[in-house]
Amino acid sequence: MVNYRLLAIDLDETLLTRDKRITDVTKHWISKAAEAGVIVIFATGRGLQKIGEFRDELELDTPMVLVNGAEVWKKPGQLLDRYYISKDDIRELHNLAIKAKASYWGYSVESLTGPGTWTEEMFKRDWMKFGIRHNEHQVMDQLRTQVENSPSIEVTRSSISNMEFSLKGITKESGVRKVCEYLGVEMENVMAIGDNLNDLRLIQSAGLGVAMGNADDQLKQAADVITDTNENDGVAKAIQRFIFGINLETNKELSNVK
Repeated sequence: MVNYRLLAIDLDETLLTRDKRITDVTKHWISKAAEAGVIVIFATGRGLQKIGEFRDELELDTPMVLVNGAEVWKKPGQLLDRYYISKDDIRELHNLAIKAKASYWGYSVESLTGPGTWTEEMFKRDWMKFGIRHNEHQVMDQLRTQVENSPSIEVTRSSISNMEFSLKGITKESGVRKVCEYLGVEMENVMAIGDNLNDLRLIQSAGLGVAMGNADDQLKQAADVITDTNENDGVAKAIQRFIFGINLETNKELSNVK
């Protein structure tokens, strides 16, 4: 008997190592969870263009929460919902990045687009996510103060060097809730694992919120528990400990995983 019905996993710095791999140990325990009836999904800031190889590697045909909740899939090829930033907001965010001499990118239905391929035509597209990155943290702090109180844009980050934007109210939490409604699963039966502030609301609202050992300090404080780092099979250890109730020190099953 497993302890949670749905496992929502972030990708970068959580499931993936620094060199963007899923370890064999982690693959093994994700497979064990799926075999035991746990619905394993991604809850990531990445778009469809950047998750396919990992979904295939893990042989998952489950729902996916992408671009920080702005795109939710029932299964590969079957869309559940999309949420778009207004075209006026996209133009303002693009101007903000240009003025700050920052790098930027966006996820539309058609593509992942950055400065090298961004043209005037891009402003006619529907954008689910926009991101800005600058290596000077002071510049990022100044940019955040300009947008953090926007009434129409959700502002978060996946590192201290970036900001990520979606439609107001759209987050990984809202995406996972949408999946739960579709599947008939309660949020209290969700275990979520992440490492940064774009995981914060999901970690706070899941039945069990797990922060990686390499996670942002604010996320660690909000999480129910902390696992090992992404370099030390933190996801695999969390699955063993909190889904299967295995004491990692004795390798024996525990009667109470919480």
